[in-house]
Amino acid sequence: MSVRFTTILEGLEVIMGLGIHPEELAAPQRVIVSVRMDVVYPEAPAEDRIDAVLDYDFVRSGVQALVADRHFHLQETLCEAIAALCLSDARVEQVTVRTSKPDIYPDAAVGCEVVRGRG
Repeated sequence: MSVRFTTILEGLEVIMGLGIHPEELAAPQRVIVSVRMDVVYPEAPAEDRIDAVLDYDFVRSGVQALVADRHFHLQETLCEAIAALCLSDARVEQVTVRTSKPDIYPDAAVGCEVVRGRG
């Protein structure tokens, strides 16, 4: 019997190229990334060791690497790339990725969310 956990990386702030407007193409901006992964294990971890579960570092460093040298025009394509990264770990059954640009408008953040799974 397998067990499920939800592994969460919430509010990761990255400075990156994102957007289509001239000011967005000219300079990087602050983007907030949140990821929820439904992770399936054969059984609950018997020992209190990181190698028994999905390590948050995998997602955090993966997102940072994705945005380091690439400008994304759309939040949708950024979300898809992050979802694919997460699903590259076979234990991740479903992932929800949310991105937000908090500095575009003075009174609102703009964002995107995708849910992707296997099959």
